[in-house]
Amino acid sequence: MLRYFASLSIGKTVLWCYLLWYLITVVSYFDPSRAIWLNSLGISAVVGFALMLSVGGISSRKERWQTFRLFLMPFCVSSFSSLIKGKGYVLLIPPDRTVLLLSVGACVTFVIFVQSLKLASRRSSDA
Repeated sequence: MLRYFASLSIGKTVLWCYLLWYLITVVSYFDPSRAIWLNSLGISAVVGFALMLSVGGISSRKERWQTFRLFLMPFCVSSFSSLIKGKGYVLLIPPDRTVLLLSVGACVTFVIFVQSLKLASRRSSDA
């Protein structure tokens, strides 16, 4: 697992930060309403399938994570949108300073973690 994080590209590091931001928002503003989660699943299925078609379909075993992400992203966007509705968000910025600090802090901590793994990996390969 550490090798995976040590080899993350900048793009995938950003995607992990998106996920952290999303998870902190979900925990902070969770709503158990079935409608939110079922609608998000439906949107995920429709948009995820369209995204699969747009990238030419996914057939190899190696690309299972890409397929998962193609369905996960619309689910996260839809549920995020529903959860923050009427909560005073400006773009993606929460009105609650604690939630904002947790979100930014989680992303910064993750980036530092990944960069330190990359540095350690380089040092061990140089030795």
